[in-house]
Amino acid sequence: MRRVAFYTLGCKLNFSETSALAGVFVDNGFERVSHSQLADIYVINTCSVTEQADRKCRQAIRKFIRQSPNAVIAVTGCYAQLKPEEIASVEGVDLVLGADAKGRLFEYVNSIRNRGEARIFSCEINSVDSFFQAFSSGDRTRSFLKVQDGCDYKCAYCTIPQARGKSRNPSVASIVDEAVKISSLGIKEIILTGVNIGDFGRSGSETFTGLLKALDRVEGIERFRISSIEPNLLTDEVIDVITHSGKFLPHYHIPLQSGSDRILKLMRRRYLTKLFREKINTLRNIDPYTFFGIDVIAGFPGETDADFEDTCRFIEEVNPAWLHIFPYSGRPGTDSEKMDGKVGKETVTARTGQLNGLCRRLHRDFYLKNAGREEQVLFESAIKKGTMYGYTRNYIRTEIPINRDLAGKIVPVKLLGISDSGNMNIKITDSNRL
Repeated sequence: MRRVAFYTLGCKLNFSETSALAGVFVDNGFERVSHSQLADIYVINTCSVTEQADRKCRQAIRKFIRQSPNAVIAVTGCYAQLKPEEIASVEGVDLVLGADAKGRLFEYVNSIRNRGEARIFSCEINSVDSFFQAFSSGDRTRSFLKVQDGCDYKCAYCTIPQARGKSRNPSVASIVDEAVKISSLGIKEIILTGVNIGDFGRSGSETFTGLLKALDRVEGIERFRISSIEPNLLTDEVIDVITHSGKFLPHYHIPLQSGSDRILKLMRRRYLTKLFREKINTLRNIDPYTFFGIDVIAGFPGETDADFEDTCRFIEEVNPAWLHIFPYSGRPGTDSEKMDGKVGKETVTARTGQLNGLCRRLHRDFYLKNAGREEQVLFESAIKKGTMYGYTRNYIRTEIPINRDLAGKIVPVKLLGISDSGNMNIKITDSNRL
């Protein structure tokens, strides 16, 4: 039996697509193995959000070539779309597949007869209009379901529109069909993924709220999370649907990028801090224990010390539970790369470190705020050193001594306090679930 290994970098959208691609190989008689093992085929699904991501992709490609010199090396994803010739120039690469070709990965790999010069299958990104449906299925606990791809926004620092193409989505009915398949696997939680999820409906007459309402009716799925949504697309209608749903959870990941209105304008974001603050306040008034994760970029061109101080003050004010911090990385072809006022690496590093410290404090404060509350935990099957883990509705990671009967179940608990490992200790409050 031929062996195939996958290595995925970047976002949860990539992970959902990798799972779907791997399923095609398994359905056609391949054995999927860990990327640390010898394989006949290595597939690298790449990211290109930063220069560091590009570098990790190149390192992974060379690692697998050394690890198994006779294996077929296929590279796809955002880096493959943006810089196919750069990847193809690496000796040992066989296939480079852009955004339009990713869904036909098995077909292209299976057609290889003679190894030699790398073959590139890519296109002008503006011509990409197909939609590759995907969901992850390797975890008994949750699945990442792709509902949207591409982005029509033109943020000054971002290459995603170049890598993923225009905003597009399949029909609500087809996504519901995928959710039903996920439910049939016994999975209880779905995370909706995409590039700009709130833009759902751009390629048709259906709406994001229509999608949420339809998914809410899928039997067997007890929890939904939205992986990320732009603040300007988190409309009152969307908030109302989520609030009155029995399944969508009080957990939001909302990109901020900067707490300085001046920098937000330079970034060409579609909101200012006033709107962001209003969204957070609205959701927190509905549920004061809502989890908020926020993206922040440190060191955008032109960001002064005063701008950075504004960002830190604003973050303190809105008081999220987590920060996802990106040191600014100039990307070729973006407007920000041409901007004056580049911030030095030492300053970027210092600001990133300050934000990391702020994140640790905010995260701990959120956990302490929740101590003593009753919650619901979905337990995972993964076990480490006699401990198993699970997440509350509002995304607090909990731990408990191993009890395999709990895996994949949603159980009522009391949150006791922060453990030595930084998770939340819990007590199960319904003994019938033990």
